[in-house]
Amino acid sequence: MNMPDYPRTSPLTDKPENSVESLVRHATDNHVSTFTLNRPESLNAITPDLRERLIQLFSEASADPAVRAVVLTGTGRGFCAGADLRGGGATGERIPGDVARTLRLGAQRLIAAVLDCEKPVIAAVNGTAAGLGAHLALACDLVLAAEPARFIEVFVRRGLVPDGGGAYLLPRLLGPQRAKELMFFGDALTAQDAERLGLVNRVVPADELAKTARAWADRLAAGPTRALALTKHLVNTSLDTDRATAFAAEAAAQEINMTTADAREGVSGFVERREPRFRGR
Repeated sequence: MNMPDYPRTSPLTDKPENSVESLVRHATDNHVSTFTLNRPESLNAITPDLRERLIQLFSEASADPAVRAVVLTGTGRGFCAGADLRGGGATGERIPGDVARTLRLGAQRLIAAVLDCEKPVIAAVNGTAAGLGAHLALACDLVLAAEPARFIEVFVRRGLVPDGGGAYLLPRLLGPQRAKELMFFGDALTAQDAERLGLVNRVVPADELAKTARAWADRLAAGPTRALALTKHLVNTSLDTDRATAFAAEAAAQEINMTTADAREGVSGFVERREPRFRGR
């Protein structure tokens, strides 16, 4: 992609438009952090710089007590068109192991950053989510989709194996048969069909997406943050464990949670017949 010879400034970030910081707009308001992919000319396709910036932001949000929920969305017509395959890259001889290493350190780290974030993450899918972009959305805890949004397992169209956690995420969300259908054919899935299959929590008109995502995020941000983090971990790991291990993890999580101020406040609120006031502690 040809870039201008001079830096232009983003009105929201006061950063040059081609700076690393401008690739993902971010703001935190009332304990909700919003990350907005900001390469609309490429449908927010993921470059290495954008990927690393997003991983950094998720890591910071996970550790920041002032952040209690995250919204991930995109600018323009697309949510995320996947990895930017037009961005060039190594043109020399490929050494065995290079591709696997690139995936481990790249796309898989990005998906892991979402799954491991200790705050609830809402995907507000404003447009096409393809390939790695679809997996980025599906790794989020809750998925809202605008009516024009589409989800595409585009890998087979390029002669590629699904990566970025797709073969891990989709069978857990859909079961193996449905996952294979999407991955084998690579057909575009409408937002309505994605909701019917269970990939999307709710489909809303495009002009209501941001408002709905914010309303959900505000509810989560007002909740017991540590309990939500422990719940997220229990659910995300449940399909990889046997019953005894899952029960032991549940008991340990509740043991940890009962030491938090929010757990004490929740019990007090119940006893005193009032709404609890959680502080994320």
